[in-house]
Amino acid sequence: MKPHYKVSIVECGESLQPIPADVFSLVSPHPYESVGAPYGEKSPFYLREGVLACLIAAQSKLQQQCPGWRIQVFDAYRPIAVQQYMVDYTVQSVVREKGWQVENLTESQRASVLELVYEFWAVPSLDPAMPPPHSTGGAVDITLVDETNGVVDMGSPIDELSSRSYPDYFAASEDGSDRAFHQHRQLLRSVMLSAGFQPHPNEWWHFCRGDQMWAWLTHQANAWYGAIG
Repeated sequence: MKPHYKVSIVECGESLQPIPADVFSLVSPHPYESVGAPYGEKSPFYLREGVLACLIAAQSKLQQQCPGWRIQVFDAYRPIAVQQYMVDYTVQSVVREKGWQVENLTESQRASVLELVYEFWAVPSLDPAMPPPHSTGGAVDITLVDETNGVVDMGSPIDELSSRSYPDYFAASEDGSDRAFHQHRQLLRSVMLSAGFQPHPNEWWHFCRGDQMWAWLTHQANAWYGAIG
């Protein structure tokens, strides 16, 4: 069990609110919907009301430093059914990349695949004490776009299952391109921290506020947000 799940949840009851497409850049078509994730009538582009307000504040801070730049939202609210679908999809993708077959995995092969997947994906738990972060409406996956609406290069794509996803992966490199990647990640991190978010330890793109991970990282007694919807 990951340590943030030890934090208790005192649900505050904030509603989910739509992320305005005229304010932020939204990835479209949505990558998980494109591979069949079962959102139904729900949308990935929702956040808790307080989280959305903080995201707007983060973008304001960004634009003070880089006029014309915006936050691009890759993913936000994620129903637990979608979390389950995407974990299964990712497991199957990893198995195929290794040249294995899901139905013929050995115990050690299955364990190695799950270890990799669960380093970056939360367990799709239905336990109300252990909700996946995105299912609370308190987590968001983001990157940056510049004044031409071009996606800023962070050195690795969102959801990559490798050490390149670690926020400080390029920090010690002397290569010019790597230094630029690190500076872009640091810019994203700084504007999100300024608005009260906390970064995921393993993912440069994932930020949270009010959920169990945020409470654990900030040494709060309780999280504000449990699973919703």
